[in-house]
Amino acid sequence: MGSLSQLGAKPCLVIGRAGMDLYADPPGTAIEDTTRFTTALGGSSANIAVALTRAGGKAALLTCVSDDAVGRFCLTQLDHYGIDRTHVRSIAGEARNSLAVVESRLENCQSVIYRNGAADFQMSMQDVEAVDYTRFSALITTGTVLASEPSRTAAFRAFDLARAAGLPLIFDVDYRPYSWASAEEASQVYSRAAALCDVIVGNDVEFGFMAGDFEKGLEKARSLIAEGAQIVVYKMGEKGAITFSRGAEIKTGIFRTATLKPTGAGDAFLGNLVASLARGNGLQQAVLHGSAAAAIVVSRVGCAPAMPTREELDRFITFHNGPTLA
Repeated sequence: MGSLSQLGAKPCLVIGRAGMDLYADPPGTAIEDTTRFTTALGGSSANIAVALTRAGGKAALLTCVSDDAVGRFCLTQLDHYGIDRTHVRSIAGEARNSLAVVESRLENCQSVIYRNGAADFQMSMQDVEAVDYTRFSALITTGTVLASEPSRTAAFRAFDLARAAGLPLIFDVDYRPYSWASAEEASQVYSRAAALCDVIVGNDVEFGFMAGDFEKGLEKARSLIAEGAQIVVYKMGEKGAITFSRGAEIKTGIFRTATLKPTGAGDAFLGNLVASLARGNGLQQAVLHGSAAAAIVVSRVGCAPAMPTREELDRFITFHNGPTLA
């Protein structure tokens, strides 16, 4: 297992998709009623990378994008946010970039995801073996990377190479049923990945899914510490989170805001959790930083552009009444 003490010394390497998000405009408009959209960088891994950089850290992305206008939009946006895209490969042919059409509303929020022939699933063994892992302080991935081949095998190869270089592995479960051939396959692959990782973050539904029984999700999260993980965060929505580490369990609440939409919270949480740990903060404070960032993001339009800067996060925490437990 890699040491989390080295976080911050070098950039984090994030594996997974970058995409284009189209938000119905103005906020509150249903997709079927709108005549205009605003664009933003999207994709869970790209969002995490943005969260890290906005919080003062450094990040690089490892993925594939389509060699077309949408893929080039993603590359331009990665440059805009200061994310190293040395290991982002453009691919020709029929593969297409991830595209999401989304609403900025809380009730009955619709999100239409286009993932047929997804370019990011074409990440190969050659892509991950071309990386010098000693340049990085951690490897971060989301569960979406594992949903299809050749991306799945390549990702597990990246795990091996990163561990050989002494990097901690950080895993956001991020279960998206539409990406998987079956729930059984997803459960098996997620369990395999979680057993290799130092930090695992997911919500109660995702851990219940991994356990094969929703009622056993908390038990599953706790068991991962016994199996070798250093940190496991079990998120419970408005009920806050329970964070497990070796010898400790920490319960934290949420920061309540005027929520505009439900998307982007998980990416903001993970990116700011890692950024806070990299600054040398304790685990409880790092979890609260992640929770505060999530609260900010759901109150703004978009995901990547909604990620708070470190100064915005500090100001939010200073003037907020504080986290509450449901």
